Amino acid sequence: MSEHLSKQFDVELENIRSRILQMGSLVERQVLAAIEALNTGVLAEMQQVIDRDEQVDADEVAIDEECMLLIARRQPTAGDLRLILAILRIVTDLERIGDKAAKIAGMAQALHLAGDQRLPRLSDLHHCARLATAMLRDALDALARGDVDAARRVIGADQAVDTAFNAILRQLVTYMMEDPRTITEALEIIWIAKAIERVGDHATNIAEDVVFIVNGIDIRHTSAQQADEA
Repeated sequence: MSEHLSKQFDVELENIRSRILQMGSLVERQVLAAIEALNTGVLAEMQQVIDRDEQVDADEVAIDEECMLLIARRQPTAGDLRLILAILRIVTDLERIGDKAAKIAGMAQALHLAGDQRLPRLSDLHHCARLATAMLRDALDALARGDVDAARRVIGADQAVDTAFNAILRQLVTYMMEDPRTITEALEIIWIAKAIERVGDHATNIAEDVVFIVNGIDIRHTSAQQADEA
C-alpha cells in the first residue's frame, strides 16, 4: 500500500473510531435519561428516550456499512483488521444497550400511567443503575484510550452489578409474597432491573473487545481469573 493510500486508510479508520465513540456517548445519555425519567416520572422524557432509539439504530447501520466498505476497499490485516472486527461487535452491543434504555423508558411509562404504586422506591435499583452506567462509561473510555488495564477493571466490575440485581430480585419477591397486590408492579420493576443488568453485560463485552483490539487476545467466555491471566 502506497504512503498516500496508507494515510487515507488511517483517516478512514479514525473516522470510524470517532463515529462509534459518538454512538457510545448517545447510548450512555439514553440510559441515564431513562433512569432519570423513571425516578422523576416525567412522561415526556420517557418518550424522548424511546424516540431517540431510532438514531441509535441508524448509527448501527451506518457504522456497519462503513466497516464493510473499508474491508472491501482496503483489505486490512493484523491490528487494523482486529480493530474493524471488534468495532462490528461493539456497535452491536451499543445498539442493544440503546434497546435496553428504550425498554426501561417504556416500562417506566407503563408504571407511571398505571398509577396506584404500592412499592417503595428501591435504593438497590438506583445503585444497580449507577454501577451499570459507570461500567459503560469506563468501557467507552478504555476504548477511546486503548487502555487494557481499564478494560479489565470494567470486566471485574460486572460482579457488583449482578450482586445488586440479585438483591433487587430478593426484595421484590419478598414484597410479592407479603402483598399479592404488588405482583404486577414488582414484575415490571424486575424487567427494568434486568435491563439495567444487561447494560453491564454489554459494557463487559465492549471491554473484552478492547483487550482484543490492543492485545489480539479473545477473552470472551473465559472466567475472570483466566481473563486476568491472558
